[in-house]
Amino acid sequence: MKVSDMLRVKGNTLFTVAPDDLLADAVKVMAQHDIGSLVVMELGDLVGMLTFREVIAAIVANGGSVGTQHVRSVMDDAPLTCTPETDINEVRRMMLGRHARYMPVLDKRTLMGVISFYDVAKTVVDAQDFENRMLKAYIRDWPEEKGSEQAG
Repeated sequence: MKVSDMLRVKGNTLFTVAPDDLLADAVKVMAQHDIGSLVVMELGDLVGMLTFREVIAAIVANGGSVGTQHVRSVMDDAPLTCTPETDINEVRRMMLGRHARYMPVLDKRTLMGVISFYDVAKTVVDAQDFENRMLKAYIRDWPEEKGSEQAG
């Protein structure tokens, strides 16, 4: 299964922020939409990711307040990315290796969406559930072998 399959099911609603936006405004957007990340875009290019991880670290460093910091000062400026053609198993390895919870999907320089670790886990569980149902249906319809009847 590829990332494009996940995006097709998930949809492609995107929330972005500019690097010069105030962190407080970005946090409001995250809270309003109940999302854990924002893609940081500048002049049409992805320049970073802002996740709740960076927000929490910034709040702690600033004595419990977001203050007047800008997104640029706290964002991850080298986020993991993948393409629509990346295999879901590779995405799992990449996310686990970097402890990444969110990954932008880029088709060349075009942002196609963001997948979360939740999206990946849900996709894997759904695929396993489907496979289990198919196997159970196959076993239920298993043809009896000739000669397996007991002589009585």
